[in-house]
Amino acid sequence: MKVSTAEPFQIVYSLFEHEYLGHLFAAYVVQRGPSGQLTLQHQTVSPKNAHEFSEGLDAVDFELIELCDQMQQEAVVKEFWPRKITTAEFFLKIYHPEKGDKPMQEAIARHVQERMAALLPKLAGKCVFIMGRDGEPTWKEIGLAPAKASILFHFRRNEEGTHYFPTIQYQGQKLDFQYKDAVLVCQQPAWLLLNNLLYTFRTEVDGRKLQPFLKKKFIVVPRQVEESYFQKFVAPLMESFDVHARGFDIRSERYVARPRLTFTDIPPAAPAPEAPVRPIGPPRRGRIPLPKPAVPVAVKPDEELLYFELSFRYGPHLMALGTEKPVSVHLEKTADSYVFHRLLRNPQQEQATVRELHERSLSVENGLASLPKAEALRWLHEYTPELTELGYTVEAAASSGKSYFIGEAYARVGIQEAGDWFDVRGSVYFGEFEIPFIKLRSHILQRRREFKLPNGQIALIPDEWFTDYLELFAFAEETDGEITLRRHHLALVADLQSSELATVTMGHKLEKLRDFAAVEDQPLPVGFQGELRPYQKAGYNWLRFVQDYHFGGCLADDMGLGKSVQALVLLQQRAESGAAKGAASLLVLPTSLVFNWVSEAGKFTPNLRILVYTGTYRDKNVEQFADYDVVLTSYGIVRLDTELLASYRFDYVILDESQAIKNPSSTTSQAVRQLRSKHRLILTGTPVENSTMDLWSQMSFINPGLLGTQAFFRKEFLKPIEKHQDEMRTKRLHALIKPFILRRHKAQVAKELPEKTEHLSFCPMTEEQAQCYEETKSFYRNKILQNLDENGPASTQFLLLQGLTRLRQIANHPHLVDNSYTGESGKLKEVLRMIRGVVSEGHKVLVFSQFVQHLLLVRNALDERQFEYAYLDGNTRDRQAQVARFQEDEDLKIFLISLKAGGVGLNLTAADYVFILDPWWNPAVEAQAVDRAHRIGQTRPVFTYKFITQGTVEEKILALQRRKLALVSELIATDEAVIKNLTREDIEELLG
Repeated sequence: MKVSTAEPFQIVYSLFEHEYLGHLFAAYVVQRGPSGQLTLQHQTVSPKNAHEFSEGLDAVDFELIELCDQMQQEAVVKEFWPRKITTAEFFLKIYHPEKGDKPMQEAIARHVQERMAALLPKLAGKCVFIMGRDGEPTWKEIGLAPAKASILFHFRRNEEGTHYFPTIQYQGQKLDFQYKDAVLVCQQPAWLLLNNLLYTFRTEVDGRKLQPFLKKKFIVVPRQVEESYFQKFVAPLMESFDVHARGFDIRSERYVARPRLTFTDIPPAAPAPEAPVRPIGPPRRGRIPLPKPAVPVAVKPDEELLYFELSFRYGPHLMALGTEKPVSVHLEKTADSYVFHRLLRNPQQEQATVRELHERSLSVENGLASLPKAEALRWLHEYTPELTELGYTVEAAASSGKSYFIGEAYARVGIQEAGDWFDVRGSVYFGEFEIPFIKLRSHILQRRREFKLPNGQIALIPDEWFTDYLELFAFAEETDGEITLRRHHLALVADLQSSELATVTMGHKLEKLRDFAAVEDQPLPVGFQGELRPYQKAGYNWLRFVQDYHFGGCLADDMGLGKSVQALVLLQQRAESGAAKGAASLLVLPTSLVFNWVSEAGKFTPNLRILVYTGTYRDKNVEQFADYDVVLTSYGIVRLDTELLASYRFDYVILDESQAIKNPSSTTSQAVRQLRSKHRLILTGTPVENSTMDLWSQMSFINPGLLGTQAFFRKEFLKPIEKHQDEMRTKRLHALIKPFILRRHKAQVAKELPEKTEHLSFCPMTEEQAQCYEETKSFYRNKILQNLDENGPASTQFLLLQGLTRLRQIANHPHLVDNSYTGESGKLKEVLRMIRGVVSEGHKVLVFSQFVQHLLLVRNALDERQFEYAYLDGNTRDRQAQVARFQEDEDLKIFLISLKAGGVGLNLTAADYVFILDPWWNPAVEAQAVDRAHRIGQTRPVFTYKFITQGTVEEKILALQRRKLALVSELIATDEAVIKNLTREDIEELLG
């Protein structure tokens, strides 16, 4: 029957009992009559229609209506059964006497009780009724008792057992509730309906403790079970409620609380999680959220922690940190009875202790705290003395798996120069124990924190030692229980001294080196014919400087700045001064550069006696080396004659284009490392081509051990720099290698070079080319992204590189990936147009490509058009003849060059145009090609053109470079690093 909102009405809350769910409330609106009386006209109110009656409701009513609705049987079924089922079927299934679902019944009971507990206090001042059997919501009015009742539990022990019963006090009077048809309408906490009043209690009590006594005077606990009953039931009861006893003693005791903090490496046992009884999901719209039990924070399984527990000693009693309860009860069994020690606790002092620890950076929750093991031991070391003074007991728990040292730890390290070495000695101190410094080496290198002391205790190595001494141990060499550092680790030694991590003693010469302001100027050898530019003279001075201190050096000037001339001056000086003492120096270089070096030596140092040790018919006799100043050979010959060449001790071993040994595991790299010499020098314009490991390989050749082992370098430098762009590790790497590398850029030093201008030439694809590109792009895009999702980025790198290479080739010309392709290429048409234009204007042009097959397509097109050209790739035998033709023949305007074969060692200053047909990530590689023309001797402006096919990966690579791939330093600018660091978004953009 509808209630009219135009007439007076009243919201009421009606109590009824459900067959399965127990006591519930329902919300109704009831029409009022002319004199204000409640009529029989009423209707249910729910969140769906409550707004219709909003004029007669307040904010609390809306909350009550929501709570009532959540308890109704339809809402319970919907909450706990996701599939479609009738209400009757649900209750018959879940509450079946034999096959019912007990866990779900308990969960439903909790659900209802939580809402009843939230609802009942809000009924104060509301119209509350008991529902009639006919469903009439206003059958009998009830109310809430204005004050809270208290409860007293009685125990009377005699020879047969213990009688147990409660009494209830309300406003100073005993409340007679037994055999009075009282009803517990809510169990947790208990709400008792008696004589039309709803009573609750000052101390929350579980209704199950009162339920048996509604129709029973007392309960008898037999003697045979009383000890267990007293322990599990009576003692906890005494902590919250007043208890009156006969036949045993209750002794109230008061002591000063003494805090006790224990620590252990054994994690506390976690409570077993409750089995889920319904699908997990967010609260449904409109539901009033109820307080949720605190969930313990999960600890990572691989995280090493120490666990703290705060407890309190009250006299002879040790108590865990309590809640707000001011009483703890301990049961003592005597000869013929029991004593309950009712310990009066001090919750305020206990919470003050928690705050005290929090102020000292230890957050205790529910009596427990945890810290990472190293941090915990540092904390214990710092605060234990202070806490002890405040009356704390701080000790390891009996359950701890290990005994930990928590005293002071410090190190004393001394470093002393000894010839070409530094001797490193020292001790570390853990309290009373003195440990030789070397004993920590494996722990520091392997990052093992725990160190076992002679007394069996475990000391944790301080975190800072892993930073402070990691490089010292990584770079040091160990012999017969002693550790040494090579002289070239002077910078590391100086860092240790300046950071007060070691005391250092060294000779006057090295002391002078540490404080030097500039490299001394050295006179040029008499036999040098020519003139060095200022930066070349400075380079020669620097080579003499590293020689004087017996360091290996890397001359890494830009291409075209005359590294070979600077090295020849150095070799001339060695020969004239007699410093070589009759020993020849060995120059190792790519075969293609042998002629260049012979020519340069003849021009600048004609007095140097030079042996060209190459060719099939070379004289394999090292004794002949004594008749020469310099032996020129190739990397290939070193690989073939490793054992023979290693039998001779050279004055210098110099590697030109030393990136040839960038792979430390290659045969070439392993072969040159076996060569013996007094000094080592490398020359390169690109110290890094593919990976930061290139740097390790070359630096380790000139100064063995400078950057530690391969494994150490990979872990501490390569991965942090290439994968995580770690700026601190990058700076540290540069600091370590800086003293041994001299690198000048043309823009810095060769002011006399003519201007260099770079252009981008964008080429549209032909229709057939675009179709081929799109098909290939779709194939690789799907494959790469699927592999990325399934296997992660590491396993995708090869596939990504393969896909990008294919797309780059199609951007050049589809014929590079499909021999059957007969269409044209937009880029090739543009390249030919540009070649025709610059040639017709009388210019000479270098045309570079990374793909030899691409050069062949250009070559065929030039043949068809009857253009003359020079050509050079890895298979070209008459390399120098091709260079000479181009340089000397005025009519020869075009030089086609493979980037790999001709990107280094060529002097092609006759050209003033450079075409890069297929740009790629590493600008250093392109710079090498441009430097064939833009180098010392060039008198005309140089114009560089990069050909970019529009709408392809080439264009997107350039955009990605500009936006995201700003490299920290050219010393670590690698193609491999770029590929590894592409995100999914980058890949989608490249292949979009």
